[in-house]
Amino acid sequence: MSTSERHVRLFRNGRNQALRIPREFELEGEEALIHKEGDRLIVEPIRKGRLLALLATLPPLAEPFPDIDDDLPPVDDVLL
Repeated sequence: MSTSERHVRLFRNGRNQALRIPREFELEGEEALIHKEGDRLIVEPIRKGRLLALLATLPPLAEPFPDIDDDLPPVDDVLL
């Protein structure tokens, strides 16, 4: 086993199966996403607020946004 993997035991926590995450694999934050790929279980941290922090560091756009409504019918002509 490499340093990026550890043997862990699975256990029951009520009706859920659980495992203890070793300290070197702890995820930051309070929530995570989990999904399966074949027989692999993938757990990813949810990183909140980082996109807004990144966008705040970018310079403002010099170009105006194009008018994307030019080819759209008027709102009154749209059928629901």
